[in-house]
Amino acid sequence: MPPPQGRGIAGPGDDIPFAAPADPMPCFRILHVSTGNVCRSPITERLHRHALQERLGSPQAVHGCGLLVESAGTWGHEGAPMEAHAATVLADYGADPAGFIGRELLDEHVIRADLVLTATRDHRAQVISMGHSAGLRTFTLKEFNRLVRAIDPATLPAPDPDLPDSGLVERARALVGAAAALRGWLLAPNPESDEVYDPYGAPITFFRSIGDEINRALDPVVTALTGVPAPA
Repeated sequence: MPPPQGRGIAGPGDDIPFAAPADPMPCFRILHVSTGNVCRSPITERLHRHALQERLGSPQAVHGCGLLVESAGTWGHEGAPMEAHAATVLADYGADPAGFIGRELLDEHVIRADLVLTATRDHRAQVISMGHSAGLRTFTLKEFNRLVRAIDPATLPAPDPDLPDSGLVERARALVGAAAALRGWLLAPNPESDEVYDPYGAPITFFRSIGDEINRALDPVVTALTGVPAPA
């Protein structure tokens, strides 16, 4: 897989866990989780990475990690490509579906993740049940969206272009801590509002509606992570 381009953004293929440079860039791992890792989580992973790249300016070589966005499935189809309709949805948004390989969610993915965003409450419960102190850093995507929108951006560390990762990692860690602190105070209006439903086997029109749902949920998350608002 060719390395994604952008300031401080990477994908799982860019991670070099055993051969870090002398002054490695800090790394913040964002893990998107659904069931099969062929529909919802691939769409979310690639839309998230694409949005981060757009917010952070012109493409340039990535050294180290910065923000690493990846995905897996609780019943993941190991080695499978994403569904064709999922790839079509990504192309609609200008995101790159190429080179995606499905993964089954493993303990090591949860252990290494700094933030886990799931498609549904059931996925969230499954991640938390794996242990590894995952409770405070695991949210449904829509839950995290709701919490992030309630956080004052002025309380988060400002991006710092003089740092190797532009200060993105410190800001992301602070964001997750603030969201976890708000969780018990800002509840969903109903359980369904925290769900992204599975489009597997559905027509392209339903895939596109799910893609739009995911894209809208990601928008304030990307703004909060980067400190850069969406283009007008």
